[in-house]
Amino acid sequence: MSDVAEDLREVRRARYAVAAVFAVHGAVTGTFATRVPWIQEHAHLSAGQLGFALAFTALGASCSMPLAGRISHHFGSRTALRGLIALWTLSLVLPSVAPNMLTLCLAMFTYGASAGMADVAMNALGVEIEHRLHKSIMSGLHGMWSAGALIGSAGGTLAAHLGADARVHFALASATLTVLGLVACSWVLDLQPAEDEEPPPRFALPPRSALLIGAVGFCAVFAEGASLDWSAVFLRDQLQTSAGLAAACTTGFMLTMAAARLVGDAVVNRLGAVRTVRAGGAFAVLGGVLIVLAGHPAVAMTGFALLGLGIAVVVPLCFAAAGHSGPNPSQAIAGVATITYTSGLIAPSLIGGVAQATSLVVSFVLVTVLACGLAAFAGVLRTGERGIRSEVSPQAAAVPDPRP
Repeated sequence: MSDVAEDLREVRRARYAVAAVFAVHGAVTGTFATRVPWIQEHAHLSAGQLGFALAFTALGASCSMPLAGRISHHFGSRTALRGLIALWTLSLVLPSVAPNMLTLCLAMFTYGASAGMADVAMNALGVEIEHRLHKSIMSGLHGMWSAGALIGSAGGTLAAHLGADARVHFALASATLTVLGLVACSWVLDLQPAEDEEPPPRFALPPRSALLIGAVGFCAVFAEGASLDWSAVFLRDQLQTSAGLAAACTTGFMLTMAAARLVGDAVVNRLGAVRTVRAGGAFAVLGGVLIVLAGHPAVAMTGFALLGLGIAVVVPLCFAAAGHSGPNPSQAIAGVATITYTSGLIAPSLIGGVAQATSLVVSFVLVTVLACGLAAFAGVLRTGERGIRSEVSPQAAAVPDPRP
């Protein structure tokens, strides 16, 4: 019993450590996003050139994600995550020192590549902890990512308001987040491959199950990207609100998603992944309908809040389902992550293109239609439920529920 209790304490400690790593990862993203205008001015780029350079983030992530499993197999999960999270936090400095578009493209490729590898490694560890605890934790982990992003963006907003040079700002943030990330990694699970275990391939196509799961994630991330980049524009242009109220809509959307993710595990543990995503899809569709029909800012803001509530837990559950879907969690997670990154990349530009040809209202009709896919195809996440609810050993069953 004492050995089982000690193992449980180790897993719980690892859960909080990975949660801290998720927060650090999110803080890097939030820090960077607030200083994009400074980077554009520093590199003397037009809006089109900036958009082209930023696309290299997703390109770098897509190219590097399949490598994460190989790295974790070679070095062990703890050492691999320690190196990858440090690479990610240190890469934050690169965009601020890029003097032109070419160097910024290279910087964003490196930035995205390190982000993608760290993303796969920390999600794979989260899935392993979830499996050992026999309950959902992925929503909460992604909630910590959102919380970290909000903290990073708050710090970046303050730095921008004070007129701080982004090179100094990013250097200080990078150093701080590197230390925090390395400390947190000291308590994550140290998974080592068996002596006769074959290393995963350097590059391999994701399994078919990951493609189906990724399609569900695609719908959610498309709605997220569209809302983050276009909600403020929608309120300003369609409903003639002030810039401050329009910005508050985007902030409210982010806060709704973060709060829903932090409490989402309790809902998933009660209802299961499939029913949770179906219910979320219903909320997202209702939110989309309110946005499309809105004649008043309060109605549109309510719609965006419901949309954020509906899609909040979908991506964490997609990663969990991918990790439980086969013998190679990193490969499956990399496949799902690549699809969702692609969705996040194309959503803002596609929404803009549809709006240019028709209107923003029609653009959010498209978002609403894709949200219907969450309810329609949620069944593919059943593998995640089976992974979480797999048979518990008699020794583990004798241990009290580890929830705090």
